[in-house]
Amino acid sequence: MAQNKRDMERAELHRIIWNIANDLRGSVDGWDFKQYVLGMLFYRYISENLTNFINKGEREAGYTDFDYAKMPDKEALQAKDDLVETKGFFILPSELFENVRERAPHDKNLNETLERIFKNIEASAIGTRSEKNFKGLFDDIDVNSNKLGNTVEERNKKLVKLLNAIGDMQLGDIQNNSIDAFDDAYEFLMTMYASSAGKSGGEFLPPKKYRNYWPELPLWAKRI
Repeated sequence: MAQNKRDMERAELHRIIWNIANDLRGSVDGWDFKQYVLGMLFYRYISENLTNFINKGEREAGYTDFDYAKMPDKEALQAKDDLVETKGFFILPSELFENVRERAPHDKNLNETLERIFKNIEASAIGTRSEKNFKGLFDDIDVNSNKLGNTVEERNKKLVKLLNAIGDMQLGDIQNNSIDAFDDAYEFLMTMYASSAGKSGGEFLPPKKYRNYWPELPLWAKRI
């Protein structure tokens, strides 16, 4: 029964990644595509990681309906310093993956929105002990690349598809998943693209910037 569950989760994950590849086929090179998927996966991961951390603390304190994703940015900023000290980074509620994804289809400046958010996440760690870990974290996601389309409108349509596809991945609670979804997604991407890109075995490792940031990172992000 457990094996069937793992197989179903893995098959669903691979199906979604394959669909993303088909949507971007002909515009984004396979190896570049991998960077978009991994970067957006990481954006989703740290958004959910921060949200779950805050929600758990507030709910244990008795605020059972609390949801950081719905909190006004102005109020959230009051806890920024403490969160950066604890987690190593900070994301405003309005800039969380789930909220950006929800607004994305109607955001005519989505590329600029994402670029600003990625810079804000990196900037949140400046002057702290985690600064070197977050510097250049999202450099591989060029939201203004012509590879996504010749016009801003075309690029934004691709970015919406990417956000939706990553958001649809059934990652659930990483601690309760029967597969390590991030690890499996990375390995599947390597299988799809590494040989055709002529990459060496050492380049099968996830980028160093995605590894060893904090203890609760999934297996794929801890590999050395």
